[in-house]
Amino acid sequence: MPNERKSITELARELRHNATTAERKLWQHLRKRQLKGRKFLRQKPLIYRQINRKAFFFIADFYCAEQQLVIELDGKYHNHRNEYDRNRNLVIEEMGLTVLRFKNDELNDMDSVLTKIASYL
Repeated sequence: MPNERKSITELARELRHNATTAERKLWQHLRKRQLKGRKFLRQKPLIYRQINRKAFFFIADFYCAEQQLVIELDGKYHNHRNEYDRNRNLVIEEMGLTVLRFKNDELNDMDSVLTKIASYL
């Protein structure tokens, strides 16, 4: 069987269908322009480089094109990825985007998270 790679779109679609509890919780407040009338997308591919038709990309948890804003939710898995996440933030910021990161536990105070996002918008 040949080694088939999934397209970027297929990967993003798969992530949307398998959203974490935290992602579903925040999405309920961001979808349908509920926060300051801004449109957010879930699991948005961000291509930062292409070499010989090979795309290098990240998939942002949430993205608002109008504000050039990426929102990332960090579960326990990210506790061991601090350097990777810092480097990822640098690459995304070099693209002219702003990154807001929240730990999943912070979503227990959803009003505070939404206030922080709204203050950026």
